[in-house]
Amino acid sequence: MSLLPDNASKIEVQGSDVDFFTYEEDGMTMFQFDSSMTGPPSPMVNAMCGLKLLDAANKRLVMINHKPPMGLFPKIEDKYNYVIEELSDGRHKIVFSSK
Repeated sequence: MSLLPDNASKIEVQGSDVDFFTYEEDGMTMFQFDSSMTGPPSPMVNAMCGLKLLDAANKRLVMINHKPPMGLFPKIEDKYNYVIEELSDGRHKIVFSSK
């Protein structure tokens, strides 16, 4: 099940080992990656790479993962907000934004 909209385009993100995509949604620039098929430390590494893209209030990072990255949250909670949504297939969608 792809959660990417039709207008998504692939981008290079330095240090990542999964594909990242960008698209516009409701006036926001969205960056998205799926680490649900990877094991540690890949999800956290890719999340940290992606968080560097959030340099403006109108940008969001969407992470699709097999579970919420609980070890990541304490490391980023001073700079970023996040919302967790469980998807119908059991994966989780975490949307990050700058504080």
